[in-house]
Amino acid sequence: MEKDNPKNKKDKIKTMVNIILTMITVLLIILIGVLGYMYKNREDKEENTLAYTDLIKEISNGNVEKIEMTVGSTTLKVKLKDVEKEKTSIIPSTQVFMELVQQKVLEEQNIILEQKPQSILSQIPSYIISFLPTAIMLALFIMIFKMQGLGEKGQVYDDTARKTKVSFDDIAGLDEEKEELKEIVEFLKKPKKFTEMGAKIPKGVLLYGKPGTGKTLIAKAIAGEADVPFISMSGSEFIEMFAGLGASRVRKLFEKARKLSPCIIFIDEIDAIGSRRTSNSGAETENNQTLNQLLVEMDGFSSDETIIILAATNRPEMLDKALLRPGRFDRQITIPAPDLKGREEILKIHAKDKKLSEEVSLYDIAEDTAGFTGAELANILNEAAIIATKKEHSAIDNSDLDEAVKKVTVGLEKTSRKISEKDKKLTAYHEAGHAIVSQFLPTQTAVKEVSIIPRGMAGGYTMYKSDEDKYYISKTEMEEKLIALLGGRAAEKLILDDISTGASNDIEVATKVAKDMVTVYGMSDTIGPISLKDNDGQLEYQMFGDDMQDAIGKEVKMLIDKAYRSAQEILKQNIETLHAIATELMTKEKINEQEFNKFFKH
Repeated sequence: MEKDNPKNKKDKIKTMVNIILTMITVLLIILIGVLGYMYKNREDKEENTLAYTDLIKEISNGNVEKIEMTVGSTTLKVKLKDVEKEKTSIIPSTQVFMELVQQKVLEEQNIILEQKPQSILSQIPSYIISFLPTAIMLALFIMIFKMQGLGEKGQVYDDTARKTKVSFDDIAGLDEEKEELKEIVEFLKKPKKFTEMGAKIPKGVLLYGKPGTGKTLIAKAIAGEADVPFISMSGSEFIEMFAGLGASRVRKLFEKARKLSPCIIFIDEIDAIGSRRTSNSGAETENNQTLNQLLVEMDGFSSDETIIILAATNRPEMLDKALLRPGRFDRQITIPAPDLKGREEILKIHAKDKKLSEEVSLYDIAEDTAGFTGAELANILNEAAIIATKKEHSAIDNSDLDEAVKKVTVGLEKTSRKISEKDKKLTAYHEAGHAIVSQFLPTQTAVKEVSIIPRGMAGGYTMYKSDEDKYYISKTEMEEKLIALLGGRAAEKLILDDISTGASNDIEVATKVAKDMVTVYGMSDTIGPISLKDNDGQLEYQMFGDDMQDAIGKEVKMLIDKAYRSAQEILKQNIETLHAIATELMTKEKINEQEFNKFFKH
């Protein structure tokens, strides 16, 4: 038997106290409700009660219309003439009252007398009814104690149940990360080899990266490679409405892990319980208790317990510092979006069970999907398979894949939407403006397709080739991105001498880019190389004086105004090309890369 350490005992007592207090609160609420109902019922009864002597008088005076009796009961329901509500009267003896009514009244008065049989409830013994509150309290006890346990939460994958069936071969595009994680597999397979050398087995590995990069898949692959039990649980599963239950679940999770050792605990979305502790009350206190228990359990491992905790999060900046120190999560591994080679390998894995046409090049798809995660690439191939099936193709071809990329990135094409000629013309010039301006900006990527057919929330779109992975963006590139974004608005103003709401998203993105240039990347000569964002992403002006906010606003406006003027200049110099491309769009609704480039060949 495993002995509880003093900390565990203290936490268990604290949890029990919290449970008892919660239960008392629930019972008090029920009691107050019952008492309130009884008090109201009593008031109603007093108001509608008719004394026996008054009943005799009312009968004698001929004011009684109807009397309702229940067999074996001395309580009557009396309906008086010209009185809407029935009244209740208690008689001393049923036999005496019946004789009185029959002898003196029924012969003279027109009174309806009804006799009803006993109800089932009235036949229930009083001791059973008195036991009901106790039964309710026992049911509450059972419910709360059952909620303490993990139950079916924390799925276990092991030799005796289910294996994860995932290996490192199922993961592509993360070669360096896999090498790092292979050490964890060695720790789990041969722990003595490391302990004899004096090395300590890492207690925790934190995987962080944007959604869809494969954090959960990697965790399963480690368990599959090491051939050890894998306990999977989400951070949100620890959080409950009853105080103390989150901490109790953490304890039970680690108790289960100690029995299955060597094993892996995987906590997905750990930021749900591992966010920074606060001094607030309510739900925050419950989160704090759960996190404290997790820290205690991670510190409580003995050297002979081979348990490794893997955790995944999209927001590492939200985690409490105590969780990230050495001795808890010893290793923190960033899982990035895959590069070109990685994307091609991921596509190959997901294409294994797909019928692809011979003309399809996975390398070309990888080239066009810079910045995509593994989940997004899998989704593109799945959407392409669905599109090919609907079109009754024998295999997935390039047109299916192109349509899938556009569906995932821009949205569903809405060919049935009716567009007025005025809107069609405005959209054509707007999108032609974007495309032409981008063509004359060296840092911007080549135009792949221009369309005025609505997709998703957009009335039209200009799609660019994303043929390289960028890790850094220069100031010149960001300035030219602003020009490209404002090309649509500039074309509207130049040709139609009017502007529309169609450029709202362009302006929103341009404003954010300009603001980040000034406040985050230090690209303003006036403000200087200063980052004004704090750890929570909020802007801090106070330490730089009262004029800093105005200075930032002026810099952002200057960048956008300059970009807008540049976009107008490019379009003025290529006005004939703008008219030609817009006319082509109004006729064909969509032009591809080759068709677009023809306008620039002289």
